[in-house]
Amino acid sequence: MKRRTKAQSAMFVLRKLRLVFNTVKGHFREVEKKAGVAGAQVWALSVIREHPGCGVNDLAKAMDIHQSTASNLLKPLIEAGMVTAQRAQADRRALRLRITARGTAVLRKAPGPAAGMLPDALSKLDLETLERLDRDLDGLIAVLHADKRAAKVPLGSPDR
Repeated sequence: MKRRTKAQSAMFVLRKLRLVFNTVKGHFREVEKKAGVAGAQVWALSVIREHPGCGVNDLAKAMDIHQSTASNLLKPLIEAGMVTAQRAQADRRALRLRITARGTAVLRKAPGPAAGMLPDALSKLDLETLERLDRDLDGLIAVLHADKRAAKVPLGSPDR
């Protein structure tokens, strides 16, 4: 078998990255078309459904996003009546989130998985593969000089 050149190998990797990103983008388009909300909002709704009474920080932690990003995802969900936010008794600054019937109806319409297809696919890989992928992506991120704050913004955010 003929060995690939560096340029050929780079092109093959580029194609595979395009395939991953375009597959994920297509899934988000389908979610938005069927559910009427962004993919990250579907994920937020599913977390709130599974953890009624959770707070904004709990939501952010469950989705591995910044607290302000979680707040931004919630605002339109609350305004649309899909989520309620009530002040906690012990700490009036803290909100307790609950999904409404409208939010549950949106989740029923959304194609799964609720967390998105990329987190779901990654969860199906074995530990060795995940660790290798993590190391390899660190190298790519370093060459890109990527803004690491972007790691805390979910791909299916409404502004993406």
